[in-house]
Amino acid sequence: MPRTAVILLNLGGPDQLNSVQPFLQNLFRDPAILRLSWIFREILAWLISRKRLHEAQKIYAYLGGGSPLLKNTQIQSKALEKALGKNFRVFIAMRYWHPFTHETITQVIAYQPDDVVLLPLYPQFSTTTTASSLKCWIETASKMGLNIPTRIIGCYPIAEGFIQAISELLHHSLQEFEDLSQTHILFSAHGLPKRIVESGDPYQTQVEKTVHAVINTLKIKLCSYSIAYQSRVGPLEWIGPATESEIRRLGLEKKNILLVPISFVSEHSETLYEIDYQYKTLAEESGVRKFLRTQTVGIHPKFIGQIVEFCHQKNLVENFICPTNVEKCICREVMKKSV
Repeated sequence: MPRTAVILLNLGGPDQLNSVQPFLQNLFRDPAILRLSWIFREILAWLISRKRLHEAQKIYAYLGGGSPLLKNTQIQSKALEKALGKNFRVFIAMRYWHPFTHETITQVIAYQPDDVVLLPLYPQFSTTTTASSLKCWIETASKMGLNIPTRIIGCYPIAEGFIQAISELLHHSLQEFEDLSQTHILFSAHGLPKRIVESGDPYQTQVEKTVHAVINTLKIKLCSYSIAYQSRVGPLEWIGPATESEIRRLGLEKKNILLVPISFVSEHSETLYEIDYQYKTLAEESGVRKFLRTQTVGIHPKFIGQIVEFCHQKNLVENFICPTNVEKCICREVMKKSV
């Protein structure tokens, strides 16, 4: 029977406090993150990583001395491999820390698969995340001689299993609130500089599609809802509104908040520290009556089942979901190359 290697692509995170500075430097030297010439990018990456070191180490110390992202991705990997069966093996490749792409490709070559499925763990496509991870894999695989059929799951912002998983988790969390008419659902996604979105990046459009799909699935009538963006760094203008601003606004209205981390599929610093600690503290200080958040989809059966379905599909580019004015959609790029 043919053997398939499924590659889970993600950002990565430092495994100990001594790893924080090189992890940050790897992150900011990525041309998809800092869009500058090589020499300026290298200098800025070093400066930014040094400047942010103390604060970042404080975050990872709070989380137990390192990022939980790899451990949680390994849990997803095992659940997926079990669901796929014996002719599939699931690997993990991180963009900015171990296991690096070249380390994972070495393991894949040893497995000798007949084909590869690349699955970025970013539901909504962005040039700063999905495209960067895919580019790194494709270029490194070519250099290392891994030249076998490769299918790409470019994005899945409205995939049925993904939406059902979020909806079930959201519905469960809503039961914790007594008065839904005074409860606001705040969908929070990782932010991006505004100029990246204006250059044709489909990320914000896809985040909005995810939220609308969830709302339509749940048919929520009593709760209000909005979309906000978190994790802003640097002096550039970012897409908004900022999650902090929405929390303050809702605090003035004495609302309850159920925060839904709509762009994350596992628990890591943005959920466990930024949301659970920083935003919860801000909510208490701002007058929010009750603040809760939903869990990420993790190994929810509907989410894992959706990935299994993807892995069995032969043609992973079937429908365009981005508007025609969005130039940097991975589906369009794949279709252009296949014509």
